[in-house]
Amino acid sequence: MLGDAELERYARHIVLHEIGGAGQVRLNAARVAVVGAGGIGCPALQYLVAAGVGSITLFDDDTVSLSNLQRQILFAEADVGKPKAGVAAVALARLNPGCVVTPSLIRLDTANASALLAGHDVVLDGTDSFASRLAVADAAYVLKVPLVSAAIGQFHGQVATWRGWLPDKPCYRCYVGDAFDAEDCDTCAELGVLGAMTGLLGSFAAMETIRAITGFGDEPSGKLHLIDGLSPAMRTITMPKDPGCRTCGLG
Repeated sequence: MLGDAELERYARHIVLHEIGGAGQVRLNAARVAVVGAGGIGCPALQYLVAAGVGSITLFDDDTVSLSNLQRQILFAEADVGKPKAGVAAVALARLNPGCVVTPSLIRLDTANASALLAGHDVVLDGTDSFASRLAVADAAYVLKVPLVSAAIGQFHGQVATWRGWLPDKPCYRCYVGDAFDAEDCDTCAELGVLGAMTGLLGSFAAMETIRAITGFGDEPSGKLHLIDGLSPAMRTITMPKDPGCRTCGLG
């Protein structure tokens, strides 16, 4: 049940036929894991907390640097050198004290991801390395938890929801295969990234996470949304399930 203050706070959700009071109750009861408090994670976290997601576990083992402030809008100059997860949790508590944000200064990998992500209803991944993304994706597959994955480079980004355990839906590895982070791979620091694009992608990822919890709109699984900030333009590709995928395939 929603109290009087919650009915007022979330009134603009509740009047939406596709969400309503029942959807808001689901949001309040949901437990979401957000992996990464960077350019994508910062706006995504703010919209998830504002939406009333009841519990969020935030995984990030990095500290705030001055170069982060161009796009990571939860942080200020006074936060430089401090753990991102801890600073973010404090800022988010000011936005909505009814949402419990638990910071975890742990980097997820193949050894710990399944145990740490267990018990969550949705996982939102905004990390910037294939090693982390694949560890999180494989764990989400094993746990049968919807994975919302977002990535960005320069003026381009992508967002998708993955439910690879379903017989007709791909997993993240169907899309990227056994991708790896080459030692000579270009980085955000070398090529740059438009700060406002990270806001766009983070907000999109938050919307898809809310969709996964409440069920509004069309089923998104396996639809890869590609956003070009230069044009600007967006197109959507329906990804097939890879029968040879070593995570969810048949062989």
